[in-house]
Amino acid sequence: MTLLLIAVAAGFAFSMGAHYTGACMGMPHALGAASERRALWTMAPLALLGATFASHRVEVTVGRHLLLGAGLSTVGLVIVIGAAFALTSVFNKVRVPTSTIQILVASVIGAGLAAGARVNWPMVAALGVVWVAAPVVAGLLGYLATIALDHTRLGHTVSKGASATALPAVGATLMGVGALASFTMGGNDVANATGSLVATGTLSLLAAGALGGVFMALGVLTWGRPLLRRIAFEIVEVDTSMATAAQLVQALVVLSAVAFGFFTSMNQALVGAMTGSAMARGKEVVHRRTLTGILRGWLIGPGAGAASAFAAAHLVAALGLARLLAG
Repeated sequence: MTLLLIAVAAGFAFSMGAHYTGACMGMPHALGAASERRALWTMAPLALLGATFASHRVEVTVGRHLLLGAGLSTVGLVIVIGAAFALTSVFNKVRVPTSTIQILVASVIGAGLAAGARVNWPMVAALGVVWVAAPVVAGLLGYLATIALDHTRLGHTVSKGASATALPAVGATLMGVGALASFTMGGNDVANATGSLVATGTLSLLAAGALGGVFMALGVLTWGRPLLRRIAFEIVEVDTSMATAAQLVQALVVLSAVAFGFFTSMNQALVGAMTGSAMARGKEVVHRRTLTGILRGWLIGPGAGAASAFAAAHLVAALGLARLLAG
């Protein structure tokens, strides 16, 4: 069963790596600062580094602080990670960015309730406050940062829709903020998959982060193109100031959460920042149909995670195997 937990954790990390390519490198790709290949090969090693070295506080939050007492057993955690893995893969397939963090936490709650475990509701409430605040703060900062960048040299170097490849300084700036976002993603999200390995004592914090980071990097390189294109071209028509502001704000907002042991959605922070940046240009630059579909995915994901994990754990209990769920 431990080997199965490692396998589903690795699979979930792989799926997350693919899921967050747009959130990390969408803006550089949108303005031509990086081809698909360059964007993905830049992101993969940085996500690995972030997962290995910047994820430890979040690993503790996920592995030890969402449930009180003994928590879930290895069987229960297999159910949780399996449910989150399956749902993330579905969202990848339909090219809808969602919050894997919220899916994971909801799955923990669903399985925990079915197993009779005690949910750490104060921690869940604190995470909920961070999740609600992050895209709002990112939107405000994205708006302000876009206006501020408009008054710098960067804001005047590339006209709307033009390629950044002809201007090395602009391309380097965009790649820099994309690289920061990639590192941030590793530190912020790997615990979704590998916090379970910390909770069971299967791996140390460093080893769990490294294992998840390897599979995240593989997901980026092999399955990352669809979400990269979605974020880059199908939500907001970006110019240089907007792209730089949105990607930088996203990374700073998420890094701030990670520094305190919390974790929040990379996609929600980026879409919030992009929407704020778009407001600085006028609402007509937002692709409303795509944005509406993404908002729908954010609402569906956590509920589906809680329901599927609850149903699976309840089925195990109904078969007279409830003792296998508790830690």
